[in-house]
Amino acid sequence: MITSNPFAELSAFIAPGVMQAYVVLMVLLVIGGTLLDVKHKKSARYFFEKGKSLKKLAKREVGGAEKVGLAVSTLANEVLASGEFENPDRRKSHLLMMYGFVTFVVTTAILIFGVEGETSGFVSLLWHIGALMVSVGGYWFWFKIRVDVRSEGHPWYDVHLSDLFIVSLLLTTTFALVWSLFQAAGAGVLAGLAFFIFIAAATTLFGTVYWSKLAHMFFKPAAAFQKKVAKADGSMDKLPELPELTDPIVKERYPDIPTYMGDTPPYMGLGIKREAPTHY
Repeated sequence: MITSNPFAELSAFIAPGVMQAYVVLMVLLVIGGTLLDVKHKKSARYFFEKGKSLKKLAKREVGGAEKVGLAVSTLANEVLASGEFENPDRRKSHLLMMYGFVTFVVTTAILIFGVEGETSGFVSLLWHIGALMVSVGGYWFWFKIRVDVRSEGHPWYDVHLSDLFIVSLLLTTTFALVWSLFQAAGAGVLAGLAFFIFIAAATTLFGTVYWSKLAHMFFKPAAAFQKKVAKADGSMDKLPELPELTDPIVKERYPDIPTYMGDTPPYMGLGIKREAPTHY
């Protein structure tokens, strides 16, 4: 079942050209929604103007080779490894969703555009695995990790506009799997219903980029790279340069540091991490 192209059987009811046109439409909606989001939030203008202002504060010039190294570091740590998440469970959940989503989207395009020919069973297997990865990571996030649920006491079914991305994403992958299962089992009506929900959720996911957080995948790497460059050139993102608190000279200049920061600053104990936010 999972090694057969689920869209091949569907082509008996929906012409391959229609399915392919739908994929192209979703790509255009993502591009259009992202451009509208950039225009509305003035993101490109913000990064450009911030870069110019930081360059005036730079203490040294960052060369092209060094910038390439910083870009590679940003790609490896912040993008591919999701290094910005300190919570290991949150990072694992995010990685499952990110790699699952990329796998699911790419294999969907391959299966649909190859529906009239022979497609590898391995591609179909990856399609199912990608959908499953998104579902596992997404439901793990929604029911266990989600901040509002754990620390603010909101029930899991309390959904807001800010949840549009994760809800539509989970519905897309969940009902893609359900549709594939029902179709393989010959459950015509149930398969049709699952397929309708799958397409409705996917259309919502890709058609509401302007209101969801999908566009942030383009901004976060840019912000992380700019932060690394600011640290490298000494502009420090307009933040003050922090002294090394364990330096004897600093201790001599600020003798009261141990009084309010302990003998081994900057470690000051667990603080709010002393216990998990599960008071509700």
